[in-house]
Order: sequence, then C-alpha cells, then structure tokens
Amino acid sequence: MSEPIKNRYEFVVLFDVENGNPNGDPDAGNMPRVDPETGLGLVTDVCLKRKIRNYVETLKENATGYRIYIKDGVPLNCSDAEAYKKLELTEKNVKEKKKADPNLDKKIRDWMCANFYDIRTFGAVMTTFVKAALNCGQVRGPVQLGFARSVEPVMPQEVTITRVAITTEADAEKKGTEMGRKYIIPYGLYRCEGYISANLARKTTGFDQEDLELLWQAILNMFENDRSAARGKMAVRELIVFKHDSELGCAPAWKLFDLVQVERADKDDPAPARSYRDYRVTVDEASLPAGVTCRRMG
Repeated sequence: MSEPIKNRYEFVVLFDVENGNPNGDPDAGNMPRVDPETGLGLVTDVCLKRKIRNYVETLKENATGYRIYIKDGVPLNCSDAEAYKKLELTEKNVKEKKKADPNLDKKIRDWMCANFYDIRTFGAVMTTFVKAALNCGQVRGPVQLGFARSVEPVMPQEVTITRVAITTEADAEKKGTEMGRKYIIPYGLYRCEGYISANLARKTTGFDQEDLELLWQAILNMFENDRSAARGKMAVRELIVFKHDSELGCAPAWKLFDLVQVERADKDDPAPARSYRDYRVTVDEASLPAGVTCRRMG
C-alpha cells in the first residue's frame, strides 16, 4: 500500500430512480422509505455502502488487499479468525501474548485493515462472541456517508402484479394466476452527502490514494452491476467532490454542501419531475473558500 491520503474531502452524490424501489423499509412491508413529515424519499447509508462493497468485490475479485468484510454468506468470526491464525494467536494464548507485546492489538487491527477494503474505508466493529471472543478491535473509518434524501417529495405507488406460475398443485386446481404487489416510485432524484477524513486515514486505517480513486469509481458505478426488477432504473447522475489542501480542511463541510444547488429546470412547470432533465444542478465555484477545489464527475 502507498501512503495514506493527505487531503480532506467532502462530496455530494446525485442519483435517481425510475419506476423502482431504491430502498425498501422492512418495517413497512418493504415500501420505499419516506420521511413522514416532508414526504421526501430516504435511502440509508447502509444501503449505499452495500452497493459500493459489491462493486469493489466484483472489480477486485481475488485481488490482495481488496476483500470485503461485511458480505453475504461469510460469518464475521470466520474473517476475524483469519487474523488470529496469521498472527499465530488462539483464544487461549491471546491474553498472554498481549501482555508480552503491547502493540499486538494494533498489529491485529492493521492486518484487518490491510486485507479488507471496506474496513479500511468505512471502518468496522470486529469483535465476535461465539464460544470464545475473537477481538480484532474497532476501527472508525475515514469515509462516512449520510442518508440520501430526495430533492422533492416522492409518491410511492403500490402496483398489483400477476403471475401464471402457481405455488402448489392444490392451488392450481382452483386458479390460473396468483396476485402480488410491488412498490415503486415513478421518479425521484436523491442527494447524498459524504465525508473523508485524511486524519483518520493516517492514524488508523491507511486508506490511500488508490483506495480513494477506487471509491470514486465504485460510487459512479454502484448501480451498474446491481440491477434488479424491484429497484427499476437507477443511475448515479453526478459526483461532486470538494478537496481541501490540508489534512484537517479549510472550511466547514456545510458551507461546501450549500454551494451545490439542485432546482427544477422550469420552475413554472407544475408537472411532477419524471427525468433528470427536469432539474438543473449548479455549483457556485466562485464562492469556494481558499484552499478548496471542486471536481465534478459523472
């Protein structure tokens, strides 16, 4: 791995959904998440991180240092146990070895960060309890995402569907089709804001420039290999990145986020938005604070 990043970053991701459910709520029958007070759609940070992880795993399959810790079908304690095996630790001898080597906790944590991209990026709690504890530490990742929120209120719709495949032979004798339902949003443009701490990258995980470029690539393409009938047509429309010329930054994040404005292209059009072309995205680059630059991707 190269040197950790040396600059602080903030970024804004704009993505949209057409005739799909971007993030179902299991507590509400899997209907799209909506803020009940404003009607704005919501997509959780966990949902977006899952798509980033999936893209990295697909792109970097079998590449050293780019494994994924939080993944389907692999218990966390199995990955934790790998670190113990590599460092010749067991649940029985780990206490004695930690007494002999005060830096052992850091060595375990560093091994996990070096081998798992998502730990290096987002952090993780790496303590599992089965019959005995496997403690690989707790890492606060340099990359953090907020919830995505739609630019305008969305209108979830319940669509009735039918299928000709009947579940059981008994049911087949009574009917020729079965009914079902799915939730969609006809159209919604979402905005997500994120943060990258060079300070945490240097002190904790070693998140470096190559990791950063992979993150940008993963964000821009996070829906491209994650298609499903339920999610409809989803696309990242733009990634706007603010780069500070120092590790701790030159301006508050909120001031930079306020420079990004998303408005209807035709403010007098009363019809609901149905495409990205119905919006205009502007960045007030003339008001950028000293020491901050802006890069637009997408």
